[in-house]
Amino acid sequence: MPALLTRLAAVVAPPFCWGCGADAGRTEPLCGPCRAGLRWLGQEVVRLEGVPLWSAVAYEGPARSLVRALKYRGAPGLADPLAAAIAACAPRGLLVPGTVLVPVPMPAARRRRRGFDQAERIAAALAARTGLELRPCLARGPAPRQVGRGRQQRLIETAGNVRMDGPPPPGRVVLVDDVATTGATLAACAAVLRGAGAGPLGAVTYARTPGR
Repeated sequence: MPALLTRLAAVVAPPFCWGCGADAGRTEPLCGPCRAGLRWLGQEVVRLEGVPLWSAVAYEGPARSLVRALKYRGAPGLADPLAAAIAACAPRGLLVPGTVLVPVPMPAARRRRRGFDQAERIAAALAARTGLELRPCLARGPAPRQVGRGRQQRLIETAGNVRMDGPPPPGRVVLVDDVATTGATLAACAAVLRGAGAGPLGAVTYARTPGR
């Protein structure tokens, strides 16, 4: 019966594209034209606020729509296709055996309101695809929303707002988040992990603000 209901729902209301609202088919979150509009960033690893970072796509257009749908439109299922893009395109040597995935934490109050932590969902999906260990060992105190705030303001407000919430991971650590903008949160997480004795550290995100 559930399978029949799913098929009927697809006929009445076909799966739509999170970028433009067109029919996207049953297996894709974006339609063909929106998928073609993604700007893939290649294999380059950049340093953002001192943290080695690789991102799959530029945070613009359809990629921005996907991230915002995951975070603000109640679509936690989008974490898996975002993780799939990371797993498929990550540079060789980045997600190697022995690496521990640590999701960038969301403030607890915001998580309660949203019902889930998007970075943790992406990290869990990435762990399932790569076989790497997932360890949510960071916590984050109350913080104002960063959307619309300048780089310097974000750096000041985020510093000291992250803490360990468990033992530090052994060996190599890769932080996981949905998007990197100023790098303030990544830098705060990296500083806490390094201070706790974590090993070599990098970060992956689905998207990165162009020019970062």
